[in-house]
Amino acid sequence: MPVNLAKGQKVDLTKSNPGLSKILVGLGWDTNKYDGGHDFDLDAAAFLLVESGKVGSDKDFCFYGNQKHESGSVEHSGDNKTGVGEGDDEVIKIDLSKIPAAIKKVDFTVTIHEADVRMQNFGQVSNAYIRVLNESDGTELIRYDLGEDYSIETAIVVAELYRNGAEWKFNAVGSGFAGGLKALCQSFGVEV
Repeated sequence: MPVNLAKGQKVDLTKSNPGLSKILVGLGWDTNKYDGGHDFDLDAAAFLLVESGKVGSDKDFCFYGNQKHESGSVEHSGDNKTGVGEGDDEVIKIDLSKIPAAIKKVDFTVTIHEADVRMQNFGQVSNAYIRVLNESDGTELIRYDLGEDYSIETAIVVAELYRNGAEWKFNAVGSGFAGGLKALCQSFGVEV
């Protein structure tokens, strides 16, 4: 049975799951009834962050345009442009054993593609969640349902994995941003 988290809660990932190294991070969402003439295209991403809380280089930003980190530790499943259907809309594979030592955190985000042009925001999105699964057997270990707390935001830092000594922990962040992907990238030190 997975650990269900609320915003701001932290939980151990590897200490309570000895030997865990390969996980899947699934992100999913639905859109509310909306008649703006455009489909919603939400995009998941992972930012691999050094001690400063920024990326070491632009290559530490994994998304549909840079699907695999050079270390092989993070791999994005690709862009799901509609979010239609059951289950995870986008998946990010993580091999904790391959994450470079300089990387202290991996932040998972979701943004709305062309949100300003399409006049869309997370107030029009429902049932958003992130979950962590053991890749070897598909067991859901952690789940965080975001709730409906967003209105004008076009980007969300959903959660993060972070090092705590030799172990990895998971933090349900749920922090919204206006300004979409560009603002998020600037916040993490990615050149845009």
